[in-house]
Amino acid sequence: MADHNELGEKGEEIALQHLEKNGFEILDTNWRFGKDEIDIIARKSDELIIVEVKTRINEYFGDPEEFVSTGKQKRLIKAANAYIEEKDLDLETRFDVIAIILNSKYQKINHIEEAFGPQW
Repeated sequence: MADHNELGEKGEEIALQHLEKNGFEILDTNWRFGKDEIDIIARKSDELIIVEVKTRINEYFGDPEEFVSTGKQKRLIKAANAYIEEKDLDLETRFDVIAIILNSKYQKINHIEEAFGPQW
């Protein structure tokens, strides 16, 4: 497995632990809709939370959350709509990003709630 894939998997595990520690119920991980994937789908109270996890070893090229492009946001929104329809859910939905810096000396988690959403 490529190093970046291993880093991504470690980041997703850290994100899951962070969410569970903070009272989120994990509904699904790595849920696929066609070619698109939602890293984590969680619930807290009456809200469905779609989480994109971005993990980097440093901030040299920018903060991890800066790599959630507009195109990626649109694909996540489309996949979230499919998930909601498939599961027949009637919940408010928000899109979070968990940005992680992870290397041998340092670990930083930045949970950005309501990082983006459908254009209102």
